[in-house]
Amino acid sequence: MGVGRSYCVALVGLNGYIVEVEADIGQTLPNFVILGLPDAALNEAKERIRSAAQNSGIPLSRRKITANLIPASLPKRGSGFDLAITMAVLRAAEDIRSTGETVFIAELGLDGRLRPVRGILPAVMAAVQAGYSDVVVAEANAPEASLVPGANVRGYKTLARLAFDFGADPKELALDYDPLCEDVPDDGGDAAVVPDLCDVSGQAEARRALEVAAAGGHHMLLTGPPGAGKTMLAERLPGLLPDLADTAAMEVTAIHSLAAVQSSAVRLVRRPPFENPHHSATAAAIIGGGSGLPRPGAASRAHRGVLFLDEAPEYERRVLDALRQPLESGELVIHRSAGTAAYPARFQLVLAANPCPCGKASGKGMDCTCTAMMRRRYFGRMSGPLLDRVDIQLQVERVSLADFGQAGGEEDTRTVATRVLAARHRQLERLANLGLETNSQVPGRTLRGELKLPSGTTRILDTALERGALTARGYDRVLRLAWTLADLGHSKMPDSDHIGQALGLRHTAAAA
Repeated sequence: MGVGRSYCVALVGLNGYIVEVEADIGQTLPNFVILGLPDAALNEAKERIRSAAQNSGIPLSRRKITANLIPASLPKRGSGFDLAITMAVLRAAEDIRSTGETVFIAELGLDGRLRPVRGILPAVMAAVQAGYSDVVVAEANAPEASLVPGANVRGYKTLARLAFDFGADPKELALDYDPLCEDVPDDGGDAAVVPDLCDVSGQAEARRALEVAAAGGHHMLLTGPPGAGKTMLAERLPGLLPDLADTAAMEVTAIHSLAAVQSSAVRLVRRPPFENPHHSATAAAIIGGGSGLPRPGAASRAHRGVLFLDEAPEYERRVLDALRQPLESGELVIHRSAGTAAYPARFQLVLAANPCPCGKASGKGMDCTCTAMMRRRYFGRMSGPLLDRVDIQLQVERVSLADFGQAGGEEDTRTVATRVLAARHRQLERLANLGLETNSQVPGRTLRGELKLPSGTTRILDTALERGALTARGYDRVLRLAWTLADLGHSKMPDSDHIGQALGLRHTAAAA
């Protein structure tokens, strides 16, 4: 007997690394040892593998079995290594032929069936990128794994059938056993019902701000009394966004696969996601974390979509401030004792807040029972550096009776989304050579360089910066808003009117 080898993938965040599995059968007393920094779930694989092999008709050797996962310095976690270890052990015992450079990713049940694991899409992507195109997964994971271009995916229900295809003796195998495997659910994907913008009565200024945010990828803060429509507006923002391109769709689907948002994807996620966590959510739930290697949170699940924080002042301040990094970089780097994980997090942030704890400090505010100190303390839970990164800050007033009584007079989502898509195309034509997609991504260096506007156009903006009404970061964000307004207005470049409108969109809430 020699050393058996197979391959698997270890995920650290969304990054996958090929793991070579070595198996050796010694001459000492029966034992099963797994080396290479396995976690508790992986250490439990020993019992799963023994039972699965026994019930499949290919029992493991009674001698000492040593499985080594290379590189040994890379932490390994989860049950996805079960099948690769099993195949390496069977090869060491010469029960099957060489598996070559095939990658095996599946969990084993005690009865010998192959069970799906989460994170299969990023794992197969990593295998293909490393040059390992042949991949074996559980049958329930096969549709998702097949989404990766260049992957030669084979799905199996049972270990016995897999061992037979790799040369095991059919006389001993339990090939007549065909367990019932759950069908891969069709999650509906793009067929999900999208809330329509025509449901929002009145709020012409807020609807216009929502269109600007969608067109340029800008962050928003909506401040106003309860019932003004802040949540309705935020929920309709994803419907205005264009479908995701292939690369972006692959990124989003990979994150959702790793986060187990859906049991197994059967198609790429083409619509921008929408995440709406409760205000009691912890930093680990929003940013990502957990025991061992960090897992993605709501901010990463909202990648290429919308992260909506309703009642934003009710969140812990440290949770809100933790969003400052991804708002600038579009990425979350989470450090834990078990390792560091990086997740993409280029989302649109939408904050909704009442003007005070009782929510009645709107308009004349005659019914408000809050003191001035209570109002400042409540709204002050959102730090200045965070709000400085929010492009649009809008006061949403109560809907008037005249607007509320109208029916069918508002534009629907499809009409507004058409204008948004046209504006996005104009941005791509202008920014493609810079490797950018939307105005919100344009760095200040470019705004003051290649896209510099005449001094006469930016006079009002220069005055605001000189008086301290704007920070340097705020100056750049107003310029980005102005470019988006110009794109929506079919203008080649912003004029002074666009600058004034952009400045108004940024300061409306602060002034209210």
